[in-house]
Amino acid sequence: MIARYWRGWTKPQDVEAYEALLKAKVLPGLKTIEGYRGGYILRRKDGDEVEFVVVNFFDSLDAVRRFAGEDYCTPVFEPEARRLLSRIEPQATHYEVRADTVEGK
Repeated sequence: MIARYWRGWTKPQDVEAYEALLKAKVLPGLKTIEGYRGGYILRRKDGDEVEFVVVNFFDSLDAVRRFAGEDYCTPVFEPEARRLLSRIEPQATHYEVRADTVEGK
């Protein structure tokens, strides 16, 4: 399994709108991709901004490519998301998942 890790930041006034967009549009869209296994949205106050960490899980790098394309390290955004983000991490990072200790699965 592959974990795709990415970070972006919003201004305080855009926090709720960005989170709502992730929950209402982005994550449901990911569920339609073959090989998508779920993910997490994390957030924290970071100075004058709010940092979001998005970790998504895929069966393989081929599944990541179905989502992100051949240049799979490039972040993928909804146009509305890009307007809500004050800055972005320029690349997504991918990790091979070696253990899973999350309960409730």
